[in-house]
Amino acid sequence: MSKSETVSQSKPSERRAQAHDVLAAAREWIASEGRVALATVVGTWGSAPVPVGGQMVMAPDGRFEGSVSGGCVEGEIIAESEQVLADGKSKTLQFGVADDTAWRVGLPCGGEIKVLLERLEGSDGLKLVERSLEARSNRRGIVVKTRLDTGTRELYERGDNGADALVRQHLESGESGLVTTADEGEVFLHALVPPVRVLVIGATHIGQILAQLVKIAGHEVVVIDPRTAFAAEARFPGIRLDTEWPQDAIPRVGLDPYTAVVALAHVGHIDDEALKLALRSNCFYVGALGSMRTHAKRTERLKAADFGDEELKRIHCPIGINIGAQSPPEIAISIMAEIVLALRGPRVFRPA
Repeated sequence: MSKSETVSQSKPSERRAQAHDVLAAAREWIASEGRVALATVVGTWGSAPVPVGGQMVMAPDGRFEGSVSGGCVEGEIIAESEQVLADGKSKTLQFGVADDTAWRVGLPCGGEIKVLLERLEGSDGLKLVERSLEARSNRRGIVVKTRLDTGTRELYERGDNGADALVRQHLESGESGLVTTADEGEVFLHALVPPVRVLVIGATHIGQILAQLVKIAGHEVVVIDPRTAFAAEARFPGIRLDTEWPQDAIPRVGLDPYTAVVALAHVGHIDDEALKLALRSNCFYVGALGSMRTHAKRTERLKAADFGDEELKRIHCPIGINIGAQSPPEIAISIMAEIVLALRGPRVFRPA
């Protein structure tokens, strides 16, 4: 970390690597024990304490890491893993979480979970885990496609020619899901993508609130502002700060499909430099604070810097979903909602 960066606590990705890291544990145990059993939540109905994609890994000596239900069915999963470790045949298990059990793990009502239990072993298993860890650390993202009937796996990264529209959709959204196809039956698409990161340009009042909202949502956030009086730890407790100019800070932090850039400085020469980099990147969201008049002037400046109309259309301005927001907290909420919409996409309600 450069001298211009400060942070009062470790980043989420670092904390995951330090404790309760299923993939890191799987790599260690495959290397030392030769094989592990891996349980993955592939479907949920009703209330579920662990989302789709949640995992638990078990070593032959009884050690385990992670969870699939918050404590409800882990004992049964461990018992079932003994057979999978022995014969290597994957299996799909379905559990109903009763109302009284659900209450004990903090749920308002019962639900059901579907769990894929499979064996990873030897060089093939180690390669899969290492590629997953590498993709996470390099912020690339992968999708592991597994047929539930046979247990066969295929791995895809962004740009792979063999990735169909469904795989590409899961790579972009970062969501895992169970689908049924005519040719392959039930297929689980497990998106192993890096954590979403939001670069907040401008340590303003709105930026203070937005940074906390991003953190509450479980994403990474970096606040960039060369004005040290604004980008002060006292104003942004627990938030990573960078007091370099955006044109210097952003290339060091990096832009990728899992990053959003939000220009809130309301100072042209600060916001513009961030927008120039964002518009020429593949980040999933670009937003800028300002009135229509302010944005018109900004657009002229960017056109003078050789940015075309199609590039400029990427800028969300007026920023945020139109909820009638007026105060800084309300504006921050509307921006956070728009970021989530850009990340997840619109959803059509489907009854459980």
